[in-house]
Amino acid sequence: MISRWIDWCARNSFLVLAGTLFLVLAGIWALRRIPLDALPDISDAEVIIHVPWAGQPPSLIEDQVTYPMVTALLAAPHVKAVRAQTMFGDSYVFVVFEDGTDLYWARSRVLEYMQQIQGRLPEGVHPVIGPDATGADWVYEYALVDHSHQHSLADLRSIQDWYLRYQLETVSGVAEVATIGGFVRQYQVNLDPEKLRAYGIPLSTVIERVRGSTNEVGGRLLEMGGAEYMIRGLGYLRSLSDLETVPVTTKNGTPVLIRDLGTVTFGPDIREGVVDWQGEGETVGGIVVMRYGMNALSVINGVKQKLACRPALKSSLAMTAPASFGPQSKPCNAICSKKQSS
Repeated sequence: MISRWIDWCARNSFLVLAGTLFLVLAGIWALRRIPLDALPDISDAEVIIHVPWAGQPPSLIEDQVTYPMVTALLAAPHVKAVRAQTMFGDSYVFVVFEDGTDLYWARSRVLEYMQQIQGRLPEGVHPVIGPDATGADWVYEYALVDHSHQHSLADLRSIQDWYLRYQLETVSGVAEVATIGGFVRQYQVNLDPEKLRAYGIPLSTVIERVRGSTNEVGGRLLEMGGAEYMIRGLGYLRSLSDLETVPVTTKNGTPVLIRDLGTVTFGPDIREGVVDWQGEGETVGGIVVMRYGMNALSVINGVKQKLACRPALKSSLAMTAPASFGPQSKPCNAICSKKQSS
């Protein structure tokens, strides 16, 4: 039989060469498109629910938020286990489904049950479902490093949160871009207790006036000369002076402003993480999380291309930095990156 195969190949050399060429091209095509991952995803089909309730103790959150959600989600179809973790100001519920359950089907079931639970939760508590990713989908890290020392940690955090993060989320296959390090900038009103007591103003009144001070009011239309004009009340705060002039109450016909009760400044929010860059000091970093079932190599390449073509960022941050979390020193225009999975 082997002899007959050899004779047939010798008589049909063109077909043999054409078949060999086809197999080689098919192998190259498959090699360039095969999903590659250093760590195969063997995790369970899991849906994470985050329930923030600022300022509340874990015992209260456990009784009024975590327990009602866990008991309700136990009845969801194909649920294998429901675990929870309660901490100060936050509750996390982990819903684990049976093996083979489609993740997006599981997420839709969890959303249905969350709608039923919403009426049993305290006022102002809103559960948020996590991204469609697993623990093995953390594929890329980067850091913003300012060697010119012209930008503070608050500036770098603002660039990351309001510019770079949104750009990277447009990459195909990216589920979430998390930020670590830096300072979140806030308007901070530092009140003087003695002045509040002198004016007889409770703290709740000041909080209510500050909350209601930055908004816009819409009206109807005003017709003049055959044209219609839209009426709007512009009230967004744009500077510290705008917040300082917010009226709180009146005393003897004179308005009492925020600046009469304390000082208004820019300040950082409470820190929940610190990032250090090779012992040179603090910086701001980001973590790219891949969407479930996507090709890690394609997502990493897409993130690299997006980072390489950010002219606005290059002009705003005049600096260069190493290209990976290590001893290498290849400049990449303010973005230091590390491939977590390839």
